[in-house]
Amino acid sequence: YGGDDESQENLVRSPGTENTSHSYLHSPLVDDDSVSVHSAKARHPAHQLSLRREAGREGRTHRDINGGGGALYGEPLHEAEHEDDYGPQNAYAPSDYGSHDAYTPSDYGQSGIVPMSKPFGRRRSSIDSDQQRIMEKLDDSHLDREFESQPSRGPTTYQRMQFMNDADEENDTPLRRASTLLKRQLSKRRQPSADGALRRSLLAHENGPYGSYGESNIPLRSLTEDDERLATGYNGNASISMSNFESPAAEEQETPGPAFGSGTGDNFRTVHIGNRESNAQYKYKHNRVSTAKYNLLTFLPKFLFEQFSKYANVFFLFTGCIQQINGVTPTSRWTTIVPLAVVLAATAVKELAEDLKRHSSDAEMNKSTARVLDGVAFVEKAWRDIEVGDIVRVENKEAIPADIVMLSSSEPEGMCYIETSNLDGETNLKVKQGLPETAKLLTPNDLQDLRGHMKTELPNDSLYTFEGTLVSEGGKIGFKELSLDPTQVLLRGAILRNTDWIYAVVIFTGHETKLMRNATAAPIKRTSVEKTTNRQIIFLFIILVLLAVLSALGSQIMTSRNRDHLGYLYLPSGGGAKTFVLNILTFIILYNNLIPISLIVTMEVVKFQQAQLINADMDMYDESSDTPALARTSSLVEELGQVEYIFSDKTGTLTQNIMEFRQCSIGGAMYSDVVEAGKRARVVDGEVVGQYDLTQLREQLMDSERNAMVFEFFQLLATCHTVIPERQPAAPGGIEYQASSPDEGALVKGATLADFVFHTRKPRSITVSVMGVDKEYEVLNVNEFNSTRKRMSVLLRCPDGSIKLYCKGADTVILERLDEAASNHCVQTTLRHLEEYATEGLRTLCIAMRDVGADEYRKWSAMYAKASTTLTNRQQELDRAAELIERDLVLLGATAIEDKLQDGVPQTIYTLAQAGIKIWVLTGDRQETAINIGYSCKLIQEDFSLIICNETTHWETKEFLQKKLDAIHEGRGSNIDFDSLALIIDGRSLDFALEKDIEALFLELATLCKAVVCCRVSPLQKALVVKLVKRRRKAILLAIGDGANDVSMIQAAHVGVGISGQEGLQAARSADFAIAQFRYLRKLLLVHGAWSYHRLSKMILFSFYKNITLYITQFWFAFFNVFSGQTVYESWSITFYTVFFTALPPFAIGVFDQFLNARSLDRYPEMYKMGQKGAFFNVRAFWGWAVNAFYHSLILFFLGTLILLIDTEADGIVSGQWVYGVIIYTAVLTTVLLKAALITNMWTKWTVLAIPGSLVLWLVFLPVYAVVAPKFNTSTEYEGIVGHVYANPRFWLPVVLLSVLCMVRDYGYKYLKRMYFTKPYHIVQEIQKFNIPDYRPRMERFKKAVHK
Repeated sequence: YGGDDESQENLVRSPGTENTSHSYLHSPLVDDDSVSVHSAKARHPAHQLSLRREAGREGRTHRDINGGGGALYGEPLHEAEHEDDYGPQNAYAPSDYGSHDAYTPSDYGQSGIVPMSKPFGRRRSSIDSDQQRIMEKLDDSHLDREFESQPSRGPTTYQRMQFMNDADEENDTPLRRASTLLKRQLSKRRQPSADGALRRSLLAHENGPYGSYGESNIPLRSLTEDDERLATGYNGNASISMSNFESPAAEEQETPGPAFGSGTGDNFRTVHIGNRESNAQYKYKHNRVSTAKYNLLTFLPKFLFEQFSKYANVFFLFTGCIQQINGVTPTSRWTTIVPLAVVLAATAVKELAEDLKRHSSDAEMNKSTARVLDGVAFVEKAWRDIEVGDIVRVENKEAIPADIVMLSSSEPEGMCYIETSNLDGETNLKVKQGLPETAKLLTPNDLQDLRGHMKTELPNDSLYTFEGTLVSEGGKIGFKELSLDPTQVLLRGAILRNTDWIYAVVIFTGHETKLMRNATAAPIKRTSVEKTTNRQIIFLFIILVLLAVLSALGSQIMTSRNRDHLGYLYLPSGGGAKTFVLNILTFIILYNNLIPISLIVTMEVVKFQQAQLINADMDMYDESSDTPALARTSSLVEELGQVEYIFSDKTGTLTQNIMEFRQCSIGGAMYSDVVEAGKRARVVDGEVVGQYDLTQLREQLMDSERNAMVFEFFQLLATCHTVIPERQPAAPGGIEYQASSPDEGALVKGATLADFVFHTRKPRSITVSVMGVDKEYEVLNVNEFNSTRKRMSVLLRCPDGSIKLYCKGADTVILERLDEAASNHCVQTTLRHLEEYATEGLRTLCIAMRDVGADEYRKWSAMYAKASTTLTNRQQELDRAAELIERDLVLLGATAIEDKLQDGVPQTIYTLAQAGIKIWVLTGDRQETAINIGYSCKLIQEDFSLIICNETTHWETKEFLQKKLDAIHEGRGSNIDFDSLALIIDGRSLDFALEKDIEALFLELATLCKAVVCCRVSPLQKALVVKLVKRRRKAILLAIGDGANDVSMIQAAHVGVGISGQEGLQAARSADFAIAQFRYLRKLLLVHGAWSYHRLSKMILFSFYKNITLYITQFWFAFFNVFSGQTVYESWSITFYTVFFTALPPFAIGVFDQFLNARSLDRYPEMYKMGQKGAFFNVRAFWGWAVNAFYHSLILFFLGTLILLIDTEADGIVSGQWVYGVIIYTAVLTTVLLKAALITNMWTKWTVLAIPGSLVLWLVFLPVYAVVAPKFNTSTEYEGIVGHVYANPRFWLPVVLLSVLCMVRDYGYKYLKRMYFTKPYHIVQEIQKFNIPDYRPRMERFKKAVHK
């Protein structure tokens, strides 16, 4: 019952069994699973709040629609019964500090009360009782029920395997699929700390029920117990055993050898400092880098392999080869191979031009200079000449030449500042610091005296982790082993700022640097239009082969029957099979251009131009950030017009991610920057209700009774962070805070509101002005925030000498680490305040602290120091050590930060919903926050019914989803509007919903809903949800996000859109399209997407049409030449037909045509649905155009032949075959160009140049070619033909008559469609053409009027 384990073995817990599973918590023997089966929970303050609410609802009865235990909410709790069934209360007492899995997150204050009471309203007033009953089954939001949103447990084995094995079907070959998947999962996804959970979930085994969240399944015991129990606290891992620490000075003792790993070198490597000779034996990579795709040796094989992986190019190569066989080709031997060579040459020139830019950039970078220690002086060397182990000097504003470990700097205590915008897009400065032992190495003589080596992790792509040790072998430092961590590591690509110089040792060079190892190729994505086109090319090839076989059979039959009359042909005797095969090859050559040779190139050029139009659109240019829209790839532009699902992040995508400190709760009292008159604090029945303003807060700081808690609260905000202050006279207060996240910066700024001003950071201390008095705090340790821990903490030695642990983080992780006795008096009030903040859409954090004794800190510090020196799973060991100290906390209060919606988000979402696009929001925020943001951004409308899934077991989730689906199916025949459903699901329930046996139920229910909100989800879950829909639905998916944690989701979708936001540029760099604001998505999809899809569809269909029309006339001609393979047209004219005379119309249609203008597409978003349905390009449309081309070829050939049956001119001269061929050719060309004119909706100067201009080009080309070609012996067929063509009325009559006859049917069909089978876009075209006013009622104003 815990998820993966579907057996019933865990239902009964044996006495003494370690509590490491949630399975026994959900026994079917318990009536109500919302009641914990162990009474330790009942004593927890968060659960007491639940009991209070339960008592308040006693006597009320509600329909059980949850699919849970089945108990009514009014039932009393039977704690004694549960205690008897599951053991004594102290079996799970928090004081044991066993596995923290002993408490499920649902036990602790994650109350998800939906704040709004939504009656069914006017819309439902007229429905009958059955319909009312069905709606009650569906709508969860009107129930007085505690919805407790749960974070994800992490992916299960099935989900992880599914994620790793679900290779994108767009990849061409199994080898490419495998390599792309491996690179993407093991390299690209290893992102900074925000994406750490994803990386571990992909690479590590499951650790208990929390999987990838990295929660330890090893029991962690209290620090107050004896050392022996502490030694076993890491499950026998001697590397963290307390027996290794006999004194607080253990780390200062000399150690003759390293104490990490197995010592085999399998998981680390040795770098000798300043000793090139010793490092030469390891053959480390040089520091030259190459981002180029090709070099002199690889260009030809790589380029040809890539080009001939396309079916069309292989076919034309095959045709060009068989044309070289003597006696086979009916045309010139070069009419296919030369155009193919031209196409490949053009593509090669483009590839070379792009690659030369890369080579030039690489060369410029490789010859950049750096200062390398040589003896006792620094000499300048090119970057390419730097080697592992070199000691380098980097000066202010210079780029880091390789991955280096900093030794010392010009700043006090070895500090420096770097900018990492080239690595992760973050422009805020980051602080780095050398070890105290190396910070005193300030001169070249000191550095020359440094002796020893480093043992570092192997090269990897994780930007934010590093494990290593520095082993000093004498010199100024002495004999010591020192721990290295990311604080000392500066990565290639970073830039040194605000620091005069640093000295450092090179550890990774060239392609082993983390920057280069992150430079992996994006996943291959192929559009549905391309796939359909490739399938039709295969079908056309089959038709071509059938035509060739039929023609060869016709030749065999006609030859055998009429051999006696065909003596003048000198037909060979016998060899029937050989002749038959040669005839097949002949006719394949004759009909080969049924598949347009220029189609691939035309598509690429058209897509490129469409991408340029997106880049140049000023409507999507953000002036405030100077950021235009950017199409990072042009191959997916038509997919923008077919999107059915949008998967969106919330923070930074729908919201601005610019945080402002708004409210806080301290000791049960609420404070706000702005307090409305009706909400001011007042005393009611002896209790304070309402909010205080900041002026009153400052007054209370002087109050001795409340001073302590308020003081500690703001002292925590001012000290528990990693913010770097910068003196900026223009900034408020003269200080600009450089924070790793907007939340952290907002909290530090919030502390300044109470006169707690943080202004100085040193390596081991920070200085805060506390109400005008500077106080210095020694920073002992920092347990940093990551997506696994969801909290951060610092250990400080305060000015009074006391040691305090300050901790801030998500409510789910803080509340379960509280000391119940110390926090009980304000927990319930704080939880209520958290719910109110979430109702207002504010982001919340819990604030807690504890005093740490000196002896306890000494023991823990030794353990932490040992964990920080291990080279195996260092981060996990540090997290486990942090678990030991982050306990028995005292809750101080909570903060509420406002993250405002971006401009235009509600209108954009509302318009996209009108366009038939379903929007799913995937966020890590609280459920209440997500729901209220959903309402404010119009994702969830006021009349929507909310289906809220907050289940805690596999079977409950399955039953819940099944019940909701049954209710929907039951109401199918009624008048109930099922388009107004919204599904809300939390991370824990989503874990179960993504299981193999439930995912189909979840997907069916989710796709029936108008909106879906997944809250408290991990980065991997985002990608899994996208892949689930992608795998089981034939729909185009778009994912949009702004942070590193959105990269996996963006790359999993068909189309990825990144927002250049406050969280850096990683999402934008990993995406297919980048925009600055979410509102620009409206024009990107509804306008550019619709245009691109329509243009490309029409261009592809026209390209096939024009070739089929010409080349099927060759097939009809075979009936008149005894299937001899004779061509009716001159060889080069056939080639030029595709390359020149009909090449421009597809470009004009593909780049400039507009079936509706931008204003109409934005005004009538319903037009977008045509792209979703594939109305313009599908199998039916393709074969409709193909049949039309057959029909036109019939008229052109047979009627033309009838007109030209008597080809004797006035002077008695017979015109001959080539005059006949030129007339039919010209008639075909005119018909094709008229067809292009008929389907063109918008005429520009380029359209005029392309369509009428192409006909003029042919009429000018013919006489020139007829004169020049015979002189160069290129072609003699047209010699002397011009006078018999242009001066002959029988040339102009067929050309005009045949083309008009062909267009009569097409024009008539178009008329019938518009007049009697009208499509919605036809009506909008009429509105657009005649500028008809739109008198539709504005729904927003209408709704407001009704509500009044």
